[in-house]
Amino acid sequence: MATAYEPADPIAKGTIATAKQALRDLFIWKQRVVVTDDRGQEATVWQAPEPLKDPFSLFAQLHAKDWLYFLVGFFAWTADAFDFHALSIQTTKLAKYYGKTNTDITTAITLTLLLRSVGALFFGLAGDKFGRKWPMVSNMIILGLLQVATIYCKTFSAFLGVRTLFGLFMGGVYGNAIAMALENCPTNARGLMSGILQQGYSVGYVLAACVNLGVGGSTNSWKTVFWVGAGFSIAVGLVRIAFPESKQFIEAKKLGKTSQAHGVFWREVRIMLRQEWRMCIYCIILMTWFNYYSHTSQDSYTTFMLTQKHLTNAPATRASILMKTGACVGGTIVGYISQWFGRRRTIIVAAFISGCMIPAWILPEGERSLSASGFFMQFFVQGAWGVIPIHLNELSPPAFRSSFPGLTYQIGNMISSPSAQIVNAIAESNFVKTSQGKLASAYGPTMGIATAIIALGIIVTTALGPEKRGREFETVGPPIAKPESDDSSHSDLEQGRAEKSEHKRMDSVNSGGGVVATEKH
Repeated sequence: MATAYEPADPIAKGTIATAKQALRDLFIWKQRVVVTDDRGQEATVWQAPEPLKDPFSLFAQLHAKDWLYFLVGFFAWTADAFDFHALSIQTTKLAKYYGKTNTDITTAITLTLLLRSVGALFFGLAGDKFGRKWPMVSNMIILGLLQVATIYCKTFSAFLGVRTLFGLFMGGVYGNAIAMALENCPTNARGLMSGILQQGYSVGYVLAACVNLGVGGSTNSWKTVFWVGAGFSIAVGLVRIAFPESKQFIEAKKLGKTSQAHGVFWREVRIMLRQEWRMCIYCIILMTWFNYYSHTSQDSYTTFMLTQKHLTNAPATRASILMKTGACVGGTIVGYISQWFGRRRTIIVAAFISGCMIPAWILPEGERSLSASGFFMQFFVQGAWGVIPIHLNELSPPAFRSSFPGLTYQIGNMISSPSAQIVNAIAESNFVKTSQGKLASAYGPTMGIATAIIALGIIVTTALGPEKRGREFETVGPPIAKPESDDSSHSDLEQGRAEKSEHKRMDSVNSGGGVVATEKH
C-alpha cells in the first residue's frame, strides 16, 4: 500500500550545516530520510516513526538462530564486563594485598582502558575481514587465561603488566559481539535488543559483585573472583566454537566475493576513513563522553560507600548490586523506547534526568537509601547507554560494522581511561565531614560534579549529531572492492552501499509536489 510522505529539505553537507540541521530536527517528531525509486531517483522526505510494538511480539520476530547469535554476543559482553569489574569492585582488597593506595590500584584500570583501543582495531578489522567467529573465540579464551595469570602475579609491577595485556584483548570483544548480536535483528526490534545487549555490561558487574559478596571481605578472597571470571570467559569462547559464522559473511563467501577481499580490504579501510572521517571523529567524541559517564558514576561508588558512608563490605556490595540492577532495567526500557522516541532524543532525556538526580544520589545515608538512589541513577545512566549499540551500528559505514563501533567505543575508552584515577586522586586530596563527624575522602562531591559536567557534554554532543534510525543491515556483507580498480572508482563506494542498505525498503515516485513511497519490509 502506498504511503504519502511530506517532502523535506535535502540532507545537509558539511560539519556546521549538518550540526545545525541535526539540532533543528531534534524538535521535529518525524525523521528526515532519503528514499529512492527503481530508477535510482532520490528524494528527501519526512517519515513518521512506527508505533511501539509490545516486547513479546518483537521477541517473536527473532528466529532460533537469531537468538543463539544474540545470546552468545550478550554473554561475551557480560564476561568482558565481569573481568573488568572483578578489579574495580575489589580495589580496597588489592590495595591491601600489594600494600598500595586505592589510587595506585586504579592505575591498572587506566592501563587496561588505554590498550583496549588497540585490541578493538585489531580484532574489529579481523571480524570485518575474516568473520565474527574466530576473533571472538580467541579473544574470550585468552581473556580467561590472562585472568588466571593475574592471580599468580607476585609483585605489583607484574600485576600492572598483565592487566595492560589484558586490556589489549578485552578491547576486541565489543565490536564483534554487538555486530554479531544485532545485525540479524528485525529493524523494529533493534531498540529493544540493543538495550538488552548493552546491559550485559551491567549484568557482568552484578555477577562480579555477587561473587565478591559470596567470597567475603578477606584480603586474599579477590583471587576467587578472578578464578570465576576466567572460567566464564573461557566457557563463552568454547560455546562460540559450536556455532557457525554470521549469515552475512557466509552468503558473501558463497557468492565468491570474499576471494577478492584479501588485497582490497586495506584499500577499503582507507576509502572509508577518507569519506567518513567526520563520522569517526563525532562517534569518538560521543563515546569519550559516554565512557567518562559510565566510569565516573560507578567505578568508585563502592569505595564511596565504604569510606564516606561508613558501610562495611557486605552492605556496600548489596547496594552496588541493586545499583546495577537498576542499570539493567533502565537500559532495556530506555533502549526499547528509543525505537519510537528516537535515538538522540532518548539519550538526551535520560542524560538530563540523571543530572537532576545527582543530589539524591550522593547525599543519602544508609544502605537502603543509597541502594534506592543508586538504582534510579544507574537506571538513567545505563538507560542512555542502552541506545548506544544500535545507534553506533546505524551510524557505521556498512562494511565496517564490526570494527567501527568497537574502535570508536574503545578509543573513547582510551581517552577516558584516567577517569577512575582522576576521581580517586581528587577525592583523596580533599576531605568532607561524614555523618559520624569524621573526615573522609570527598568521593561524593567529586563524582557528583564530574557526572554533571559529563551529562551536559553528552546532551550537547548528541543534539548536534546525526541519527540513522531504522537503517537496514540485511543486504550488506564484507568488503568486496575489486583490486584492479583504482581509488577514484571507489569514491562513492561506502555511500552507495549505505544508501542501498538504508533505502532498500522503499520505492518512491514523484507525485505532484510530494513523494509516495511503498514499504518493502
